[in-house]
Amino acid sequence: MRYRMKKWISLISVLALLFSLSACGQKNGDASQNEEDGLTLLATTYPVYLLASAVAEGAEGVTVERLNTGAVSCLHDYTLSVGDMKRIEGADILAINGVDLEEFMSDALAASRGTVIDCSQGIELLESLGHSHSDGDEEDDHSGHYDPHIWMDPDNAIAMAGNLCLGLSEADPSNAETYAANLDSVTAQLEDWRSTMQDTLRKAEEGGVSIPGLVTFHDGFQYFARAFDLPLLAAIEEEEGSEASAQVINETVTLVKENQIPVIFTEVNGSDATAQAIARETGCAVAQLTMLMDGPDDGELANYLDGLSANITAIVNGFAGEEVVS
Repeated sequence: MRYRMKKWISLISVLALLFSLSACGQKNGDASQNEEDGLTLLATTYPVYLLASAVAEGAEGVTVERLNTGAVSCLHDYTLSVGDMKRIEGADILAINGVDLEEFMSDALAASRGTVIDCSQGIELLESLGHSHSDGDEEDDHSGHYDPHIWMDPDNAIAMAGNLCLGLSEADPSNAETYAANLDSVTAQLEDWRSTMQDTLRKAEEGGVSIPGLVTFHDGFQYFARAFDLPLLAAIEEEEGSEASAQVINETVTLVKENQIPVIFTEVNGSDATAQAIARETGCAVAQLTMLMDGPDDGELANYLDGLSANITAIVNGFAGEEVVS
């Protein structure tokens, strides 16, 4: 059953929880600050930063920052700097994606004095996809582990915003009304956007565009595909800077030909070596999808909506045979 959320948390429930709960998620210290000190929230990923900025908009004395992880296709490709570790240690609140995405920075998180808000709480998780690596090994089986790319489903983004609202309200009760009102706004925007994108896909199908399935060159699009009922035929994960094995290329060439796939998709910050090799063999196009690992620092929720909208546009145009940008 899909994880659905309508008005995930209201002002009344936030205020009630403030009296009934004394902690949110994992805590390494007391995040409560007086009005003069203010409150600093540090988000570990760009999607969490966008959602936290939206939930905290207009909250007096609250500053939302993000780790500047730059243009990486996966957070695991990032190495913390000394400056990053100092910022983590000094933050009042650490907003994390969860689902072990931040496992590589676990020591730094443990050293922090701040409260940790795990944005994945309560979300229905999908198992990680087993994927093929470019070193020629057999399939790297991740069964038993969960896919951390939860933000790629707008329903999950609503749940993440709800967790941020709850955590912020507990750490900063004086701004609870602001957080709750902002959550209502975020929920409405995401629900409206999702409906618009579903209409876009429906109209494309009615116009004769057939989408037999997606072939992606990153394993981070599973939640996105599920959110919009798009079949995911293959998710091929490459080692950075390397082309996949001949076996993987041959298997994918066969898959593309058998299913008459006109376009395959790379991630904007990832390698396209294998995709281009397959395109040469099959004549299919290569287009890009984003996982929103980087973007403008303005913290606008529109950056999230625009990024996923671009994915829908790339998919529709690619399967319609229109020009795509690789």
